[in-house]
Amino acid sequence: MPRHDGDSARAFRLPPGAVPVGYLVGRAFGVDVRRVGSGNIGTANVLRAAGKWPAILTLAGDMLKGLVPVVLATVLVESEWLHAAVALAAVVGHCWPVFLRFKGGKAVATGAGTSIGLAPLLGLGLFAFWWAVVLLSRYTSLGAISVMVVSPFAFVLTGQPLPYVLYTVVGGALVLWRHRENARALIEGRERKVGQKAEG
Repeated sequence: MPRHDGDSARAFRLPPGAVPVGYLVGRAFGVDVRRVGSGNIGTANVLRAAGKWPAILTLAGDMLKGLVPVVLATVLVESEWLHAAVALAAVVGHCWPVFLRFKGGKAVATGAGTSIGLAPLLGLGLFAFWWAVVLLSRYTSLGAISVMVVSPFAFVLTGQPLPYVLYTVVGGALVLWRHRENARALIEGRERKVGQKAEG
């Protein structure tokens, strides 16, 4: 049965990834995460600012806002280029959310959700790899940087479509750029570890 272009067009008018989950969760727990620690709305800063359960909710929410649009795209439209475009839109929406004056997070969890949506088994494997690096090093940023470097090679070696590979290159470069200060802090020994309390 042919897919309906009108339905798919309506589905992609919304800004994927733009809902600031970390900010909303933090406010629900009485904290404005933008005013604590790094000021980031991602899972790591929510953990430092508000605790474990808010961080878990943020991680799940940020992953879902990457996963759901991509899954909808794969169901509604056959174009692999559009699937990749929706994935990138989710990442961009998280980094520059319209609801917070374009000041968002670094898109690690959202990017994980999009990868799972594009290639479920591979995406879950990369998510597990991210967790392994974080648990061993205690640095979420090192896990993010590592998985962004590895992802394009993983997508190529497992024979994923070209649009998906290009998405991992472009999206990964964006996430790496968002982590440039973290990379500098890691090199200089200033990076905060998982769970380390934020000041402010």
